[in-house]
Amino acid sequence: MNAAQLFVKCLENEGVEYIFGVPGEENAHFMMALEASSIKFILCRHEQGAAFMADVYGRLTGRAGVCMGTLGPGATNLVTGVANANMDRSPVVAITGQADSRRQHKESHQHMDIVGLFRPITKWAQPILHSMNIPEVVRKAFKLAAMEKPGACHIELADDIAAYEVEHVPVPVHHPRRPVPDDKVVDQAIDLISKAKRPIILAGNGAIRKRASNQLRIFSE
Repeated sequence: MNAAQLFVKCLENEGVEYIFGVPGEENAHFMMALEASSIKFILCRHEQGAAFMADVYGRLTGRAGVCMGTLGPGATNLVTGVANANMDRSPVVAITGQADSRRQHKESHQHMDIVGLFRPITKWAQPILHSMNIPEVVRKAFKLAAMEKPGACHIELADDIAAYEVEHVPVPVHHPRRPVPDDKVVDQAIDLISKAKRPIILAGNGAIRKRASNQLRIFSE
């Protein structure tokens, strides 16, 4: 199994259903790994559209939407959608290719500091420096993207590292139990609200992120 195949297995482990993107030469190993995966790749006309599609997926499901682009212009085209997702607290994980790490010092074609570009517009941006780190990096990216406050994360995978042979496995995903409020405190809140003459509800984006719109409507009625 090569590193790209391990990367895809880690995405499957995170429950990824779709990847929106535009492939390129530096994504070749990753794209071939997807051929044997349950994850459906949605080919887009432009990387910006792919990022916005991942953004909307994150908003509607509460799980991180995934978008992908190659190096250089492919990565820069993702910026607008990724930045928008991060500002609006939508969980997104952006994956970009990169030039062979053994020739980056030679001013390789379309090579640029992609991670440096994404750091100001994401919660976390990280290159895969060693193939054995893939499970931990992928788990951290999805964890950070979904936890409060949600936002975008970025992972960079260089062409040569994607081809390395590996024997690692994905990091198990554990979903912590949500805290339950004390019954007495809830009863006190109900009593105060029911006695209020002019109650006001201040609802933020969290009501949408947690898909509590219907409950909020019923409560207000």
